[in-house]
Amino acid sequence: MSDRPLVSAVIIFLDAAEFIDEAIQSVMSQTYEHWELLLVDDGSTDRSTAIALHYAHRYPDKVRYLEHPGHANRGMSATRNLGIVHARGRFIGFLDADDVWLPHKLQQQVQWLEVYPQAAMVYGRTLIWYSWMSDRPAGKTDRFYDLGVKANTLVAPPRLLLLLLRNRVQTPTTCNALLRRELVAHVGGFEPEFTGMFEDQVFFAKVELTSYVVVADACWALYRQHPGNSSGMGWNTQAYHDARVRFLTWVECYLSVHRVHHLRVWWVLWSELRPYRYPRLHRLASRFSQVVGRSRANMTTAVRHVLRRALARQPRC
Repeated sequence: MSDRPLVSAVIIFLDAAEFIDEAIQSVMSQTYEHWELLLVDDGSTDRSTAIALHYAHRYPDKVRYLEHPGHANRGMSATRNLGIVHARGRFIGFLDADDVWLPHKLQQQVQWLEVYPQAAMVYGRTLIWYSWMSDRPAGKTDRFYDLGVKANTLVAPPRLLLLLLRNRVQTPTTCNALLRRELVAHVGGFEPEFTGMFEDQVFFAKVELTSYVVVADACWALYRQHPGNSSGMGWNTQAYHDARVRFLTWVECYLSVHRVHHLRVWWVLWSELRPYRYPRLHRLASRFSQVVGRSRANMTTAVRHVLRRALARQPRC
């Protein structure tokens, strides 16, 4: 028996026959060998179910197949939670069936979590991956986003939550993070009401509110871009903005229910909600900020006082 900690790799899939074999192979090619793989079916109707069952039957000591009762389609969050319930590892990593792990992901991420025992999670850079397509659209090239913090450091909460809410830099993606199992249980896993877009950000918002996180400079995952995934939706579409408002509103409710009174978190959250709730006020405030050179980081004593009063009156959800 290996003395290395077991890592549970959870691949969720729905009609992913075109890509799932490559995702599975990327787990099986890890230089870190002490892993288990859970293939969690969200009600597929194509060959991906048969592909997953083939691997489970061929490698019964390493690979397990899971599905919802009645082969139901329950959405991404509920499907990840099913994998979490059955995971045996000390650490848990997630991978969507259209993405790919690079070979040293688990080995290097386990090392980071052993170096920083106070860290609940580690993540690094994710390659926004277009080059897998032989006929990719013009102007679409592989790229990285800025991490927003100094790389290879332990980041205290809630700094990463502020970045997540602002959505200006790369934040954790399910394919590039590794988490301690007890943390996943502590935050209650993923929220089943989020079946698609922003299901990952809802989860990571809970993690980043209270947890220390290692942010590394290494690239460990390829995030495949194609029309069928949620990232293929343009940021300026109405569907995207509707989903973002729903996410921000959920965070507002979560902070209220858990009586979080961190003024900076509330300031950033309300700043992100303002364009949706008060578009005219937002336009006026933006113009005023440009004129007087004020920034969100330099709140006055009066604004702080208003925030405290507003928090005191914040209704519970």
